[in-house]
Amino acid sequence: MEFFTHSTLLEMECPIPVTDELVKMVAEGVFDAAVGDIAIVTNRTKIVDFTQPFIASGLVILAPIKNTKSSAWIILQPLTVEMWCVTAASFVLMGVVIWILEHRLNDDFRGPPKRQLATIFLFSFSTMFKATKEQIVSALGRLVIIVWLFVLMVIKASYTASLTSILTVKQLSSPVTGIEDLVASNWPIGYQVGSFVPGYLVENFNIARSKLVSLGTPEDYERALRQGPIKGGVAAIIDERPYVELFLSKQTEFGIVGQPLSKSGWGFAFEKNSPLAVDMSTEILRLSETGELQKIYKKWFCRKGCFTEKIQQSKSNQLPLSSFMGLFLFCSFFLLIAILIFLLQTVCQFVRCKRMQMDPSSSSSSTSSESFSSRCSQVMRNYFSFIDKKEDTIKKMFKHNSHPESQASSSGV
Repeated sequence: MEFFTHSTLLEMECPIPVTDELVKMVAEGVFDAAVGDIAIVTNRTKIVDFTQPFIASGLVILAPIKNTKSSAWIILQPLTVEMWCVTAASFVLMGVVIWILEHRLNDDFRGPPKRQLATIFLFSFSTMFKATKEQIVSALGRLVIIVWLFVLMVIKASYTASLTSILTVKQLSSPVTGIEDLVASNWPIGYQVGSFVPGYLVENFNIARSKLVSLGTPEDYERALRQGPIKGGVAAIIDERPYVELFLSKQTEFGIVGQPLSKSGWGFAFEKNSPLAVDMSTEILRLSETGELQKIYKKWFCRKGCFTEKIQQSKSNQLPLSSFMGLFLFCSFFLLIAILIFLLQTVCQFVRCKRMQMDPSSSSSSTSSESFSSRCSQVMRNYFSFIDKKEDTIKKMFKHNSHPESQASSSGV
């Protein structure tokens, strides 16, 4: 016995029967069974019994596609805008931290303000190419550089992989990227005559029926998609995957976009409580287990190869900030620890220096005459002036202040 499916009728350009009416005729006893490409949906299962699905189906969106031309700024596509901004800010932040840690020890990070500012930016961005001429001498600075080079290695490797994918993988684009575009716009949407698609779209997506256009043959599909919504055609067609794959086996200017809208299957319809439904289900399961069902599917639907490729939007290859959030937090943690250790060391030195320079006779009078805010501002100015000095100068000052004490102790002995 030869079975005719809906897809074979499409190939033979025969009129497409209204499936809902056919199922109603089975429920009313006009036919004992309906054998064909009948989608198993809720409203049909209420009036008839279906066999096990013999083909996995589901609604997909068919739309025109085109090759995306490479732009002059394709080198910016691997990273999102947020990722570029955060990466650039990280370079500047790392340069500032290194300058703070090296300023007291390293002559390369000292000099006029313009030179120091240029050193911060040039050093930070030159780490990307490992071409820094400035040497890092402090232990905290070396720790920060090690962590930063690790972060930079991960970002560079990810950027290279993403750019390679963009340049080598065939990029396709479509004005329709998913059901959201169709819902938000007034573009007409095509569907197959006799399909359950209109009711599904109205109930689940609140799409007006006036936007839905019925199409009968593959030629109608092609003509409506080529015309587009502006010239009286449709922006996209929503149909079941087997039909779409059969259509795409002969067409290269169209493709499946977005995610599947539903997952269902095709089955044979019988009257309620019909024993034939159980027997057919058993046979379908046997064919599925032996692999014969897949062979039948390939014979009728994949004569020229099944089309399963989806559109690859260029945005899918972009690296979002969320993927590197843990890496940036890891780097920020070490930068914060290094700055805290540096501040602790310099504050201890500053307090020690002030104790050595303090005059006990004048401290009480000055304290009473000055306000708290003025004393705080004076202390902050003195502190910044202190940390601006070279480390060798501070060590010599400590040594000079402690030298008379050592002499006094030796003379007393």
